[in-house]
Amino acid sequence: MLLTTTLLDQLSCEASTSPRLRKNYNLHDSLDAPSQRLFNALQPGTKMEIHRHRHTSETTIVIQGSVKYTIYADDGKIEEAHILKTGSDRFGFNVPAGVWHTMEPLESDTVVFGCKDGPYHPLDKSDLLI
Repeated sequence: MLLTTTLLDQLSCEASTSPRLRKNYNLHDSLDAPSQRLFNALQPGTKMEIHRHRHTSETTIVIQGSVKYTIYADDGKIEEAHILKTGSDRFGFNVPAGVWHTMEPLESDTVVFGCKDGPYHPLDKSDLLI
């Protein structure tokens, strides 16, 4: 499968009309796949909860646009915050398993590529920092 800007543009358009203001495009064959790889189109205003993945690290690379990527301590205090932007010297982040994190798009039509170990597990309430 050829990955093109047309795909990213279409995904961003779908994100802009989605109630969640984001849309993902899976590159893995199934939710049971041992490697979960996807594009996630994000629009400003999307709400991405502070969460963790207890059993896998997660890598995020900005393909277009920019995000604020934030790491939290167990008590909810910010430990790190980085602006990641395509074409800059800070364009991605690898967060270890069990680390609380979130990201916020800073520009319209931001698209990130993410990957983590599968199979897919929906986040449990204990994986959300409220």
